[in-house]
Amino acid sequence: MRILLIFVLIQAVNIIESDAQNLNQSDQESHLILLDSFLSIPNNGQYLDHIEQNIDWLSEKFKNLGFTIHVLESKGNPLFYAERKINQNLPTVLFYMHFDGQPVDSTEWDQKNPYDPVYKRKSASGNWQLISNDVPKPPYNENWRIFARSASDDKGPIVMLLAALYEIEDELLTPKFNIKIILDSEEELGSPNLLDVVQSYNTMLKSDYLVVADGPMHDSGNPTLKFGNRGITTISMQIYGPNFSQHSGHFGNYAPNPVFRAANLLSTMKDVYGRVTIPGFYDNVRLGKVALMELSKVPDNEEDIRNRAGFAIPDKVGSNYQEAMQYPSLNVRGIRAGWVGSEARTIVPDKVTIEMDIRTVPETDGERLVNHVKTHISDQGFTILNKPPTLQQMLEIEKPLFFKYKVLMYPFRTQMDSDLGHWLSESLQKAHQKEVVKIRISGGSLPLSFIINELEIPAVLVPLVNPDNNQHSPNENLRIGNYFDGIHSLKTILLNPIIID
Repeated sequence: MRILLIFVLIQAVNIIESDAQNLNQSDQESHLILLDSFLSIPNNGQYLDHIEQNIDWLSEKFKNLGFTIHVLESKGNPLFYAERKINQNLPTVLFYMHFDGQPVDSTEWDQKNPYDPVYKRKSASGNWQLISNDVPKPPYNENWRIFARSASDDKGPIVMLLAALYEIEDELLTPKFNIKIILDSEEELGSPNLLDVVQSYNTMLKSDYLVVADGPMHDSGNPTLKFGNRGITTISMQIYGPNFSQHSGHFGNYAPNPVFRAANLLSTMKDVYGRVTIPGFYDNVRLGKVALMELSKVPDNEEDIRNRAGFAIPDKVGSNYQEAMQYPSLNVRGIRAGWVGSEARTIVPDKVTIEMDIRTVPETDGERLVNHVKTHISDQGFTILNKPPTLQQMLEIEKPLFFKYKVLMYPFRTQMDSDLGHWLSESLQKAHQKEVVKIRISGGSLPLSFIINELEIPAVLVPLVNPDNNQHSPNENLRIGNYFDGIHSLKTILLNPIIID
């Protein structure tokens, strides 16, 4: 069986106005009301009642479109599944998205409740000004934004698909393939039960193609295809000084300070150019002529990338942004020791906690890279423990270090010159009349390897939202032009026959 995985990306910047105009104003308003309704339902995956409310909403909407609905039970949250058979002789496309969202801290948002969508425009001074707390009346400026948790990640693309299906039904048209949809309820928690679900419901999920609508488009404004994702492995370490915090006057210069121990260790892991110096870390990653040519075609503006992120000089892992994404990365994502600010105390801290992540690529393996990290730590004189040290161990071991890790997601990459890539590129070019940006591998991680491996499917990535959407952060938003264009893109994909050579 020829199987394919698709991710659908659509960019926020410079979307051509004619795309949004494929929808009349009445339809635009109806589709915004639909999105507003879904965003108003809380969706923290740590709360089962949030998940159940979202599943109820999804069930009603997809049933109205003639879909058969199933709730896929797991050891954690249930997942949502919908299926619509068009013709048994047609191929079947499985769509994957997720409806859970990151937790919210309302005090950090510029609105009272992140689950009550608000509509804003940017003023001449560059500040976001409120248009309305309710869905505004048309006409709409494509640069207006809807602010709410999961507006872009990933409820917006789910409703784009719903709206595209409504458009097709209203025009008395029929999709050109059978449709299956699986919506994850724990993606923001690392999808800990997705593998079990895919294994348990393997026959139900079996398809010819997989389409994943998640993530931002390329900055150029052109429709985008991404042919892979990096994986992620997390590491947690604790480095120790005295068994409990000590007075810095009595013990400074005598008790070892774990912060300096941690700083010394971390400084041995990378050079001044940001390149990992741990032996073997970059082994097996080779960029040949074909790969370098593919990377060179991506129209990145690196000055804009740096300006948006807010730094002057990039690390030197690759010669440019796209090359950098082809290598595994080693990142410190958090450090905690003692107290700071008004709570600072004159102490030698007892320990430092370091949280790290490794982004893996298909040529590397999370387990192998973790072993390289552990060997490097041991070579620096640390004794690695699989649990926090006892008092006796603190008295006997010079440099104890508690270490744990977890491989959360695996990388994947599909060849660009594939039937899948050609079909998707044709669909997006037809929708937007623009050259499609093709990205060899995306820097982020998604739990797709579970689906890819179990259903034996390759993958292509195609996101639908604006890159400046603040996903995972306060003031997450979706550009209205992106929303309408996303509907148009998915409608075009749904109506484009799949022809495999």
